Amino acid sequence: MPNFIRGRFGLVYLFFFVFIGIATITRIVLAIKSWGMINSDISHFALAFVTGLLMDVITAGYLAIPLVLYALLVPSKIYHHRLHTLLIYPFFLVVIYSLIFSGVSEWFFWEEFSSRFNFIAVDYLVYTSELIGNIRESYPLNTILGGILVVSILLKLLLFPAVRETHKYIMPFRTRLRHATQILLIPLLAFFFVDASMSHVSSNRYINELAGNGIYNFFSAFRNNELDYASYYRTEDEGRVWPELRHLLAQDNATYLSDKPENITRRIHADGPEKPLNVIWITVESLSASYLGYYGNQQGLSPELDKLAAESLNFTRLYATGTRTVRGLEALSLSVPPTPGRSIVKRPNNENMFSIGQIFRSRGYDTRFTYGGYGYFDNMNYFFGHNGFDIVDRTDMEDGEIQFANIWGVSDEDLFNRALKDMDKSFAQGKKFFNFIMTTSNHRPFTYPDGRIDIPSHESREGGVKYTDYAIGRFIEQAREKPWFNDSVFIIVADHCASSAGEAELQFNKYLIPFLIYSPAHIPPQTVNTLASQIDVAPTLLGLLNFSYDSKFYGRDIFHTHPDQERAFIGNYQKLGYMKNSHLTILSPRKEVSAYQVDFKNNTTTPIAVNETELTEAITYYQSADIAFKNHLNRWAESGHDGGQ
Repeated sequence: MPNFIRGRFGLVYLFFFVFIGIATITRIVLAIKSWGMINSDISHFALAFVTGLLMDVITAGYLAIPLVLYALLVPSKIYHHRLHTLLIYPFFLVVIYSLIFSGVSEWFFWEEFSSRFNFIAVDYLVYTSELIGNIRESYPLNTILGGILVVSILLKLLLFPAVRETHKYIMPFRTRLRHATQILLIPLLAFFFVDASMSHVSSNRYINELAGNGIYNFFSAFRNNELDYASYYRTEDEGRVWPELRHLLAQDNATYLSDKPENITRRIHADGPEKPLNVIWITVESLSASYLGYYGNQQGLSPELDKLAAESLNFTRLYATGTRTVRGLEALSLSVPPTPGRSIVKRPNNENMFSIGQIFRSRGYDTRFTYGGYGYFDNMNYFFGHNGFDIVDRTDMEDGEIQFANIWGVSDEDLFNRALKDMDKSFAQGKKFFNFIMTTSNHRPFTYPDGRIDIPSHESREGGVKYTDYAIGRFIEQAREKPWFNDSVFIIVADHCASSAGEAELQFNKYLIPFLIYSPAHIPPQTVNTLASQIDVAPTLLGLLNFSYDSKFYGRDIFHTHPDQERAFIGNYQKLGYMKNSHLTILSPRKEVSAYQVDFKNNTTTPIAVNETELTEAITYYQSADIAFKNHLNRWAESGHDGGQ
């Protein structure tokens, strides 16, 4: 038995050994799973494993701090007591079980998000009941936990002789202090000189993920879930930002109402008489464009949406701003670019924002946010309830209204049935309505009523897509029989894609989402190929309805966008992307900037020199959006108008 194992600090060294061993196995397994996406030379691959080993040692150093202090300070009389000795064995079993559980969890997280633990994992842990329920409905949890226990016991038995050595020898305090000092230097130095960016060793995102450590990334994301833009990102002088923003937001049918640079309120002038139509806005969970037939998918997953696309305004180049539902809801309702860290939907002080709901409510519409799950999740009820909407969620649905449900919510059929009921009620009262519907069925565990489609429930995301498509088609046919149908417009748009993973920093093609506007009595079909952003949906709808209104939106009416004004915003919780002129400019923490040539045909990116004009525009949008939220510049109450009726 090696000498360093003998004595109480042998437990600490055994912890390092087990932690690094499990972390290395996890890294190898994830590398094998993602081999086809790595596309990197052997030097970068080797560097990822060397860097990963260093990150594993650092992470183990942080986690070992309590154990180090315990080994240093507990008196020998207690440490070598028979009862204490007996407790070491179950303690070490718990440690082994926890580390293997973490590695297995990373596998499932990687399978879902193609990433190590990150901000999404932190976010989900706030909603433990939904998280645990989703896991139980998606995976054979008891079998997995039992398997982990068996492997943990076998490993513990293998290490039993080594663990026994740790309490057979008395270690003087001076020796303990020397060991403790050496080990504690690891987290101490790491705290000052290391952060998650050390794992960015390649332009290939998968290589960078492999170079990290999931537990380290988790706590890093927890610490940085709200990033201060000015502290972490490239900035411009604020005196230049606001005039530049006003220039970027200018359009031929808008007039600024103030000379103050930071006031972007502008009057949008309609081309004709207003069309006070009902609006049914369907935001579809995780609907990537790549799943739809009219984008080239050959699996036959979207017959209803494909048919609808031929009868609608079909916007084929619209990009989601982020990778989470709350990002999509933020972009669609507030028409603002994403800001680093948490979405505005989940931030404090997000009340009374300038929103699409406020505009319709000011015109006397019944405005509702209708969600099939529990709206406390992701703070949705609070956000929509304080920004121009009434709330209808699962708690408002009677037992007779729910024919099928899983942990995330009622089936899309049940959701649409309830929405129809509420819209009928508004119509009966002689009121126009704006109903913002958020679906849930296209979400793991992908369960839905039997007999609806030819893919069995609980089998795949493809089944979730096809069932949602079926439910939307059924809903449109039911609505077609309603007396309010001909005076209505339907919006169908995704909140985000099913996956944003790819080898690039931001895999731009994974952010492409469908956007349809359907109103057969009022809007003729047309395919629109303008490059656009999710934040443009609300202004485009208002333009089609010929609303004249005062706007603080960052988005623009796609039909009033000149070719040199086309742009899109994409990002995750740290990286902020700006696409324009077939270039992708990315702002990253530590005030880093990168740029890529975008090949839309082959969905590839090639590093290029940063275009200074496009960099300035990107900074202008993102920096001003951060300032506007913090300084309450985009609030409804401060807009000085009632919605522009």
